[in-house]
Amino acid sequence: MQRAETIVIGGGLSGLLAAIEVARAGRKVILLEKSDHVGGRGISVRKNGALLNLGGHALYRGGTAFATLRRLGVRLEGSVPGTSGTVIWKNGLSPLPADPLRLITSKLFRFSGKVELGRLLGRLGKTDFTALGDVSLREWAEQEVHDPMVRHLFYALSRTATYSCDIDYQLASPVLKQVQLALKDGVLYLDGGWQRIVDQLRDLAVQSGVEIRTGAGATGIAHEDGAVQGVLLGDGELLRSGSVISTLPPGDSFRLTPGAERTALLRWKEDARPVTAATLDLALNRLPVPGRDFVLGLDRPILFSNHSRAAKLSDNGSIVTHLIQYHVPGENRADEALLARTMDLLHPGWQEAAAAKQFLPSITVVHDCPHRGRRDRKPGPAVPEIRGLYVAGDWASHGEMLADAAAASAVRAAAQAIRDAKAVPGAEPALAGHASRA
Repeated sequence: MQRAETIVIGGGLSGLLAAIEVARAGRKVILLEKSDHVGGRGISVRKNGALLNLGGHALYRGGTAFATLRRLGVRLEGSVPGTSGTVIWKNGLSPLPADPLRLITSKLFRFSGKVELGRLLGRLGKTDFTALGDVSLREWAEQEVHDPMVRHLFYALSRTATYSCDIDYQLASPVLKQVQLALKDGVLYLDGGWQRIVDQLRDLAVQSGVEIRTGAGATGIAHEDGAVQGVLLGDGELLRSGSVISTLPPGDSFRLTPGAERTALLRWKEDARPVTAATLDLALNRLPVPGRDFVLGLDRPILFSNHSRAAKLSDNGSIVTHLIQYHVPGENRADEALLARTMDLLHPGWQEAAAAKQFLPSITVVHDCPHRGRRDRKPGPAVPEIRGLYVAGDWASHGEMLADAAAASAVRAAAQAIRDAKAVPGAEPALAGHASRA
């Protein structure tokens, strides 16, 4: 019968970070990943010499993920893209008012709107929005932003910063903090795509003593008398451990845990509002309209970005671009033809220049994010009813968003597991007995 001091379920960003943190504290760690590779949605796909991420990926330089990766010694090579660009309004294109001159000359805004936009941008850069409580993004915007066009631009900035289009449920406070991160420190586009992060984290995990098992999906989280006993594998084997960190989506952690309906896992599953999007990633031999690198939709939930303007993503000089349509909850999902028509507007003739294409009709951005109606403002890291069971992932946010939530929750879960192990030394499950199914 095999045993580990800590088992981490899931080999995405959260799982790799949690495993590294625990292993560096001197504990024996086994990481289980059901697919044949680690990385989850952080992998990059090579097509015709170009590297395409799974949807849009940007690392916020002022966020937790950036700080955590730097602390671990991960090399983050790339550049910060410029802020000049274009906006879509009523099927027309206008300059993005990203600097004082463009704001003054913009035909999108009345004079009063230009004044309000300038004040809003200044306020977003320095105000602490922590105390907003359960105010939704729409409630905040309709109270604080009076000019309709300024409000359109504000919502577009919020979509871009959070990859979400759920303004009636998104909490204003974390969204405004995310917009602040984007405006203050910007984002990093990574040379080699996010696969570079995955590869380095995998190597760090192995160097730290983590045993990585791919093709090893968990079929159950065994527990008895209120304490974790280990993880059941597909062949029926019980891998013993008194400490398990699940980095799976809340519904999957619930499904794997017998009796989960009597734990916090039920609330976390029921309250989750996953964020999804449709994406069209392209490798182009040339950019049909030179300089049109960044386009923001004001009256449609669209963002176009030329990632190659800030990162090396190909071996042959092809230009890697990303187009995303943020899904509005409850509305029809985008299809490829819709995104293709958007590309026709932005870059006529793009199809003749396309060397590689990747269409994802409904990729999960995050499995949950801070929103109204969420009963636990800070889910995890411990499952209170089952000693030794912890959760992490982009959904286990304590106010962070996107990759920052994935990284922060992983660090929290690892730290709690380490503290609990020190508080109860030698508290490992007995070899005798069986896993509770109740």
